[in-house]
Amino acid sequence: MIRKAFLLLPAALLAFSFTSASAQTDTPQTPFFRFLSHFDLGVSGAGMFTGDATGPIVSGLGAPNQGTTVTQQTSNTLGAIVNIRYVQKPYIGFEFNGTYARYTEEFKSAAPYQVQTRADEYTLGYLITPPLTIGGLRPYASAGVGTTEFRPTAHGGQGQLPQGRLTYYYSAGLQKDLNDTFGLRVGVRQAFFMDPDFFANYLTLNKRTSSFEPTAGFYIRF
Repeated sequence: MIRKAFLLLPAALLAFSFTSASAQTDTPQTPFFRFLSHFDLGVSGAGMFTGDATGPIVSGLGAPNQGTTVTQQTSNTLGAIVNIRYVQKPYIGFEFNGTYARYTEEFKSAAPYQVQTRADEYTLGYLITPPLTIGGLRPYASAGVGTTEFRPTAHGGQGQLPQGRLTYYYSAGLQKDLNDTFGLRVGVRQAFFMDPDFFANYLTLNKRTSSFEPTAGFYIRF
């Protein structure tokens, strides 16, 4: 239910942005619309490339393969990122990010084991948008923290349990206003978290990894 509501958010805010823009052209700008003008909604596609993790199974809960060296590989995939940004001043801003991806975790040892999972990231970050341009494009940078929820799929998840992992990230990129309400944005981000083991002691490596994510999309300013 939460994910469905989140996916409908861009459409709802897009409709509201056109309504608010129309209202501003017909009436003087109110304090509410001045406040709203500090926000933008961004929607981007992202390539997601997650590093491998290798190590021994470290569970102390009596896993039958404890001590066995396993390599955990995550398949490369495409995902989506929605962010809501608030820019008060060039060096004072905040953002909320929600990402969605679906991929396969493969645990390679004597007997390879695969878990297909969704990965939903929810993070809050500090944002700066320096008052300068690079070839007509405006730079931005952000960093923050939140969580990534790994949810094994019904048919490829091997019956594993969902699991949340603390996540922190940074991002940087360039954006271009095409008019007062619409623009394009490209960038890169990197999210850091501990590899999921889905609470299965025979998959526990306790290794950290990161996902490198080039992004491209658009944004709407209210």
